Amino acid sequence: MTAPLLEVKDLVVEYPGKGFRAKPFRALKGVSIDIRPGETVGLVGESGSGKTTLGRALLGLAPVTSGSVAYDGRDIGNLSRSARRDLSSEIQVVFQDPYSSLNPSMTIEQILAEPLTAGGTAAREAKARVKDLLDRVGLPDGARTRLPREFSGGQRQRIAIARALALDPKLIVCDEPVSALDLSTQARVLDLFIEIQERTGVAYLFITHDLAVVRHISHRVAVMYHGEIVENGTGEQVTSDPQHPYTRRLFMAAPLPDPDKQEQRRLERAALRAQAQGEAA
Repeated sequence: MTAPLLEVKDLVVEYPGKGFRAKPFRALKGVSIDIRPGETVGLVGESGSGKTTLGRALLGLAPVTSGSVAYDGRDIGNLSRSARRDLSSEIQVVFQDPYSSLNPSMTIEQILAEPLTAGGTAAREAKARVKDLLDRVGLPDGARTRLPREFSGGQRQRIAIARALALDPKLIVCDEPVSALDLSTQARVLDLFIEIQERTGVAYLFITHDLAVVRHISHRVAVMYHGEIVENGTGEQVTSDPQHPYTRRLFMAAPLPDPDKQEQRRLERAALRAQAQGEAA
């Protein structure tokens, strides 16, 4: 079996409490997860479950209290800022809001060329690379002279993906990258992620609360609840036969387009709640 590209073991992230004698808040409670080259791992859970904290810890944006984060066999849990910059060519991020990575005052060519020229690529070569990046995400070459505000939400997300691809990373952390898009645009962007992975072999940690997204894109799925991974398996296993009560409740809460099936699901949710209350009593 291929060695993990990213391996997280017993990861704890703890923040100091606020106020007199306040207890520290433990956002991650011993999380272990791995991602192999060319694989998509979906990380799913409700708001506050800890999934975004995990993504931030991998990117060096949240402090690692204990445990380890290894990338390609190298411990990266508490790298210095300069060492983290050296790693940016291999690990990139796509956020929910593309404006967080697209400077509104720069043209698309400037945005896409910036990481290239910062890494020492000659200006002429960077310009040619910009055209290739736009081609990869299905945008015309004429987009290079325009500003981010001139594009739709789906197009801006494509530009953000192109920027993440500029340095040919091996891993992209995708933090709710389609949650702000309408359903048809979501589907096109998800298909784009899949096409890029098939062409380049890039791996994704795909953070989302949307179960339809998990089913569509993930090879494996990890379910987070209160800072812990409570279920982990293939996409088919977790989505078709969830084992943990929280996972079942999470999947039961997902809407269905068929009214009859939605009503049946409502009754099943009610039965689960009644069962949980009986066990608590």
